[in-house]
Amino acid sequence: MDRETRALADSHFRGLGVDVPGVGQAPGRVAFVSEPGAFSYADFVRGFLLPNLPCVFSSAFTQGWGSRRRWVTPAGRPDFDHLLRTYGDVVVPVANCGVQEYNSNPKEHMTLRDYITYWKEYIQAGYSSPRGCLYLKDWHLCRDFPVEDVFTLPVYFSSDWLNEFWDALDVDDYRFVYAGPAGSCWSVNVCGRKKWLLFPPGQEEALRDRHGNLPYDVTSPALCDTHLHPRNQLAGPPLEITQEAGEMVFVPSGWHHQVHNLQELCAVQEEVSEWRDSMPDWHHHCQVIMRSCSGINFEEFYHFLKVIAEKRLLVLREAAAEDGAGLGFEQAAFDVGRITEVLASLVAHPDFQRVDTSAFSPQPKELLQQLREAVDAAAAP
Repeated sequence: MDRETRALADSHFRGLGVDVPGVGQAPGRVAFVSEPGAFSYADFVRGFLLPNLPCVFSSAFTQGWGSRRRWVTPAGRPDFDHLLRTYGDVVVPVANCGVQEYNSNPKEHMTLRDYITYWKEYIQAGYSSPRGCLYLKDWHLCRDFPVEDVFTLPVYFSSDWLNEFWDALDVDDYRFVYAGPAGSCWSVNVCGRKKWLLFPPGQEEALRDRHGNLPYDVTSPALCDTHLHPRNQLAGPPLEITQEAGEMVFVPSGWHHQVHNLQELCAVQEEVSEWRDSMPDWHHHCQVIMRSCSGINFEEFYHFLKVIAEKRLLVLREAAAEDGAGLGFEQAAFDVGRITEVLASLVAHPDFQRVDTSAFSPQPKELLQQLREAVDAAAAP
């Protein structure tokens, strides 16, 4: 790694334990927030959201969750008996994390009872199985059982663009439950531990292969192949976090820790490039394939940004009319700035420029102008 790249990495890792009340230092040089009573939403916005820095919240923030009280035994292990009594006959999605298909893992559906049987057998066999390492992934438990006291949304994460968008459409949500034996992962941890590897903004460029794609697994030995990954030696060290039971990890915008969805279109185009000249309306078909693989295409992504943008612009206008600069204004201004950056990138993308936007209201460039004006107004003294 050259001196300039090392300096960039160090500049991101320095100061992660910012001077905020109730914040200490966790192993791995990341800020650790220990006491809910000593840490306000304003502290989070100004200490971590605005400067775009990660942090870990202690288990004290989740100790009242129903899932932590009822899903875990006194020994800190999953309470299979309770889960079977409550959800045993529910059909859940299960992925095989040992097999890669395109940019994801193959999925199947089974009852939670059958999955827990597998889980127990996997543990008894020394954490191995001829079926591979299966984990329960993307279970919409809170949508399917809305009366269950599973978790309470922390106020720090109340600006949730994806769920705000899907709640407005009333067709889906992004509130998932994940579970599985050692070898699978996700957060918040109800029990068990998880290791995170985070790369600060810009560092992911050194991880790309010669085709420009981000790696499926940042720990893969394939990254040592200098022909396939010519810039990997320039990559700075990741920030490593060990997440304990009950803890929450805040991963800020642009910190790479998994394959980016924005790479989806490039991957699709690479896969079907041989038909580019012979397939009528090739770019449209790439959008169809992208939506099938990642659940969204450029048209829907613009609609998603528009819904959130209009809500935040309304907050800014109302706050200006009241001549106030409270926390709602600060959060909305932050979101508008982020949306402006993403929309500007989208509008400039050559494949988005091929999308028929004649029915869009407002037009993308018009919305972008509104956002830029709002950013300038919010920054004015």
